[in-house]
Parts: sequence; structure tokens; C-alpha cells
Amino acid sequence: MMKSWKAIAVCATLAGAAFADDVKVGIIGIDTSHASAFAGLLNRPNKKPEHEGFKVVAAYQWGSRDIKSSIDRYPRFLKDMERYGVEMVDSIPALLAKVDAVLLETNDGRLHLEQALEVFKSGKRIYVDKPVAHTLVDTLKMFDAAKRHNCPFFSSSALRYVKNAQAARAGEFGKIRGAVTYSPGGVEPHHSRYYWYGMHAFEPLVTIMGRGVKEVTCVPGGGNVEMVTGVWKDGRVGSAWCGTPWYGGVIMCADRKMGDRGMVQMGGYEGYEKLLQHILEFFRTGKVPIDPEETIELFAFMEAAAQSYDKGGEKVSVADVLAKAKAEAGL
Repeated sequence: MMKSWKAIAVCATLAGAAFADDVKVGIIGIDTSHASAFAGLLNRPNKKPEHEGFKVVAAYQWGSRDIKSSIDRYPRFLKDMERYGVEMVDSIPALLAKVDAVLLETNDGRLHLEQALEVFKSGKRIYVDKPVAHTLVDTLKMFDAAKRHNCPFFSSSALRYVKNAQAARAGEFGKIRGAVTYSPGGVEPHHSRYYWYGMHAFEPLVTIMGRGVKEVTCVPGGGNVEMVTGVWKDGRVGSAWCGTPWYGGVIMCADRKMGDRGMVQMGGYEGYEKLLQHILEFFRTGKVPIDPEETIELFAFMEAAAQSYDKGGEKVSVADVLAKAKAEAGL
């Protein structure tokens, strides 16, 4: 019988007792600014106290070999790795021989399953940067592989950790009645429509509203903005707007004291440091900060939105989308 996520997390926590005080971190894929940002935060001489005990010691370059935005970034980020004192290695096995934990930063979700499997087999802890994978089927296969190898991981947009999104989730604004979130868009043809960049609107929406989205519609708006509306099982409604010039949102809550008619501004992008703090805590303890089932539902939500877009705004069931993907994944 397959172990539960809770049991796997306990196994990982116990295994973590072998960590030395200084944790050697490796990076797979430097075709994203996240790789440079994390290496800079962990390797700078005046780093913050919460980053002490962690250092990026090695990186494997690849990464996409055919997405132009990735290819164009390599020269700049190779210079950053050199500046931060990170050793470049020629394979993932070579990387794993030098590190205790891994940041999978490859921007191309098509490579994530193959690259993560090598890490899962090693038993080392791994954070997978967004997106988990390029399709919902591969996303499900990733989580299934993590279970089979007793190697939990988590994946998240930095927008999950915006201060007021977390405050809403913690109940600080009273009962959440609904929310509207927004972010820039951007589509990459090899990826499900919202996995590439639109998830920066979806992830804070699910953070605020919680699990339980039932059905989704997507319609284009003015100025290339796409408006995705989800109806939750309890009747609440939340919307993600993709393609705006900004990050942000509005939270509708029961506590009128928090703002006009109980509306609170979510706030915008606040940097990578809060996300990094949760990654390092996971590396220390082996306890994933996000329920894997919530991340799976998030990616099913985005895939349902993509299908609604393709169908001209028809209503799409998240449960149906997830069931079909599970069947295709053989799960």
C-alpha cells in the first residue's frame, strides 16, 4: 500500500537528523532569474541570519535548450554563478555527489519529471520551482514518483507568500467571501496555458480561498486580459485575471473593520525571501509547507481554465479534468 504524505514527511524528517550544520545546496537549471536570486541570497557575505547554514555550492546549467527566453539567459546567469562562487558541473549525478539539497530551477516544465526523478532516487530534499510540470498529467506523475521514492517536495509561486494572502488564509480578516487576483500573463506553447506565468494569479487566489474549486469559466477581456472565474463547492466565487501589467488582488471578507465594506487589498509581489525562508525550513525539517493535494488542485484549476479558454468560455469541471488526467497518467 502506498504511504500517506504524512508518513512520508515523517520519514524525511527523521532522515534529516543526519544533516550537518552547514547544508550544501545545489541548483539544477540556471535559465531563470530565480536561480541567480537564490544563489545571491544564500552566498552573499552579509546574508540574513535566517539564511545562515546554507550555501549554494554547485549548479548544473541545463535548463531548456530550445526556449529562446531560456537560451538568452544562460550567459548572464553563468556569470552570476561565477560571481557567487558556485561550481558548475556537467551532470545531475555530479551535482548530487556534492550537495545535501536541491533547488530545481529549470524554467522548462517539460524537463522537470526527468530531472526530479534523479533527485528522488538519491533521497535528497528538493524544491521544484514553478511550474511543477508542463502538463497536469506530468504534474500527477511527479507527485506519484515522490511518493514511490519516499521523497516529498513542494512547489510554489512567490505570490503565495504575499503578506495579506497569508493573513487571509490564517483567518485574520474573518471569513473569506471571495477574491480577485491578478498578474502578468505570458504563454509558452509547450506548456498548459496558465502554467508558464499565469499561475502567479492563480496561486494567491487558492491561498486565500482554500481548496474546493468546482467549476471554471474563462473569457477574454480588454487589453489581452483573460478573466478566469472559479466557483467553489460552498458557492463562493474567486477570479484570476491574467495579462495585467501588475501583481495584486482584492480580498472580500466578513470583517468590515479591515476596509471599505470588508474589502482588503492583497498587495503585490514582495520578492523571493519569504519563499526562500519556507524552502530552507523544508530542507531543515523535511516537512512540506503545502499539502500536495492543494498543489494538484491548483494545477487542475489552471488546466480547467485553459480548456474553458479553448472552448470559448464554456464551463469546465475541475473534477472531470483531474479524473481524465489521472487516467492518462495511469493513476
